[in-house]
Amino acid sequence: MIRIGQGYDVHRLVDDRELWICGLKIPHTHGLLGHSDADVAIHALCDALLGALALGDIGKLFPDSDPRYKGIDSKILLGHVMHLIREQGYEIVNCDITICAEAPKFRPYIDDMRTTLARVMGTDQHNISVKATTTEKLGFTGRKEGISAMAVCLLNKS
Repeated sequence: MIRIGQGYDVHRLVDDRELWICGLKIPHTHGLLGHSDADVAIHALCDALLGALALGDIGKLFPDSDPRYKGIDSKILLGHVMHLIREQGYEIVNCDITICAEAPKFRPYIDDMRTTLARVMGTDQHNISVKATTTEKLGFTGRKEGISAMAVCLLNKS
């Protein structure tokens, strides 16, 4: 039995925060605002994984009202989500993530992002795709006010 899920997340860019995307610290003038490390791509991926099995979303599992998650590394959240996925008897077939931002340029980091995500998820790097695009200077991402990410995943009963 196969299941598909999709996820979406967005965070505002602000001064005095580090920029974490797909589990990597990316050099940039601004970072993303959030209760955790605000890794927008991992958050979208977690929602896609959870959605595939109708397990809710990261806001339900890791509410921003809970001080345990203040500043937490999103890789820890992804690891917990993967534990839930495997408890249900599923494995990753593949995941595809798209990051939407005008800046910085993510191309130099894509391979390391895929490697990091695959390690955390306990799957092969070939099962993880990460892409980046701009919005041609349109909308909040085009004005460099924030970064968004979309993710889809396919799970198979093991």
